[in-house]
Amino acid sequence: MQESDPEEAEPQDAGQANLEAVEPEAESAIEQLRRRMAAAAAFGGLVPSMAIVEELRRNAEMFSYEIGQHGGTLTVATISEPLTFNLELARDAGSSGVLGYLFEGLTQTSWLNDEIEPLLARSWESSDDGLRWVFHLRDDVQWHDGTPLTAHDVEFTFNRVIYNDDFQASSRASFEFRYLNDETGQWEQSQMTVSALDDLTVEFVLPQPFAPFLRSLGTAIYPKHILEEPIEAGTFAEFWGIDTDPTEIMGTGPFTIGEYTPGERIVFERNPDYWLVDDAGGQLPYMDQVVELIVEDLEAELALFRDGTTDFYGVLGEDFATLVPVADAENFTLHRRGPGFGTNFLAFNQNPGVNDAGEPYVNPVQLRWFQNAAFRQAVAHTMDKAAMIDRIQHGLGYPQWSSVSPAAGDFHNPEVRRYDYDLVLANEILDELGWLDTDGDGIREDDLGNPISFALVTNEGNSVRAEITGIIHEGMVAIGLDVDFQIVEFGAMVDQLTATYDWEAMVVGLTGSPDPFGGMTVWHSGEDLHLWHPNQPEPATEWEAKIDELYIAGSRELDYEQRVQHYWDAQAIVAENVPLIYTTQSERLGAVRNVFGNYTPTLYGYWDLRYLYRTDQ
Repeated sequence: MQESDPEEAEPQDAGQANLEAVEPEAESAIEQLRRRMAAAAAFGGLVPSMAIVEELRRNAEMFSYEIGQHGGTLTVATISEPLTFNLELARDAGSSGVLGYLFEGLTQTSWLNDEIEPLLARSWESSDDGLRWVFHLRDDVQWHDGTPLTAHDVEFTFNRVIYNDDFQASSRASFEFRYLNDETGQWEQSQMTVSALDDLTVEFVLPQPFAPFLRSLGTAIYPKHILEEPIEAGTFAEFWGIDTDPTEIMGTGPFTIGEYTPGERIVFERNPDYWLVDDAGGQLPYMDQVVELIVEDLEAELALFRDGTTDFYGVLGEDFATLVPVADAENFTLHRRGPGFGTNFLAFNQNPGVNDAGEPYVNPVQLRWFQNAAFRQAVAHTMDKAAMIDRIQHGLGYPQWSSVSPAAGDFHNPEVRRYDYDLVLANEILDELGWLDTDGDGIREDDLGNPISFALVTNEGNSVRAEITGIIHEGMVAIGLDVDFQIVEFGAMVDQLTATYDWEAMVVGLTGSPDPFGGMTVWHSGEDLHLWHPNQPEPATEWEAKIDELYIAGSRELDYEQRVQHYWDAQAIVAENVPLIYTTQSERLGAVRNVFGNYTPTLYGYWDLRYLYRTDQ
């Protein structure tokens, strides 16, 4: 999913490691690795090995596409299931991941080097001030139903879908341009104008400079001839729902949805009229099908990979020692790629609003605790990240302190405030608040005599996240908090976060991106994924207002070093106020069956699926 969407299931977790199957020599080496990595993590942070980073960069530099052969299937397993087929309404990784096979943007970001490349746009030019951009579309692209793609589809996508006030489009935050009105002293926002100059030329006029503009134009383009009617009728919010025949979802991408059986599988079929060809003139993609098998938990993902059913598996730390000695026999290769862009964290609901019945989203007694920064800091000191890395990720993980992953390179601030695991200090902070266990029952009461009691939830299916939440629960209980730990269905949790706002404390994750602006819908106080208190008419706190300013400044600043500084400053404020209390990031580990051409592990991916082909046919 996108950074600003709740993440359910990147391939991260699976079953128990079968250590008895490991050869003694291999087991010893792996155990030594685990101890070294866990020890490094415990002492302030584990820096990804530069040797790994350099190897991944060399892979990208040396890679070139080969002419592949058509046919075959790529099979993967996932615990993620789509909640909608309407990409602009998607807030979950399951939906956006599925629909990513079908839709394309004007640009794309290279999986090799993170550079921006043409996609539906063949070329573009801009004015010297960066405010006017003209894009020239490819003339050989058609929608899945055979209708040609035109600039009118692009104009429609932005003016009628993304900028539509009747619903909250998931891409909208990327194209709202905020500025400070010098006369009123208030932040205001404006939009760019998008105009089709002819059938294959589209003009964008921006109200102010926008540094990540080309990257943002990777957003999906939609078919005007299909979506104009529901837009006009005001029924777009119900259109392309999860009950829609998936063959009716029309994009320009390399695959279509041929079959969707809820709870079982999604089958993507090769688009026979896709526009891209290889250097020999052969039409892409090479693969006939991609099959996603939907499983109940991450343990099932590992089982399907081990028995040869699937071709790729996102390896867990606990699996690594088991898989190393059997890789040759089971015909796969293991890859390490450092920490991911995504984040996992604990959040407290600080939303002071009320529902349609006039009832508060959060009990006012609990809201008073959750809005207290000292309380959140105390809880941050109960995070035993070394235990998470050692016990759950088996040494293959990284403690996270900043809101931007180290994978983002220069944009990551390594100097933010850290909250070492320190139950003594956590207790001292709560004592200073006057929140004491006055009756000796093991549960603290606040200074008004209310027992500090709340529910903590995370989603089912992801055993790593559930186990990490268990450690979080242990830490909070250890300082006298009465915490009811619950595991709930993922769709229900997304609904709580984005619709009902009926939750107290939650452990969840977000995907990330190389550019921090991708997190605008999380970090700007007016956005709907500002999880702890979304859709604020104006910032509720001074520190949220400052983050708003920094993210806006970061989007407008064209000087790279200044952009980096803006995001560093924002990360420092986040770490000081801990609206999200970060846990750890797993090492990105992958296992790929040795039957594919045109793939290599890089910092940003494994392959461009359009060029991937099987070598065992």
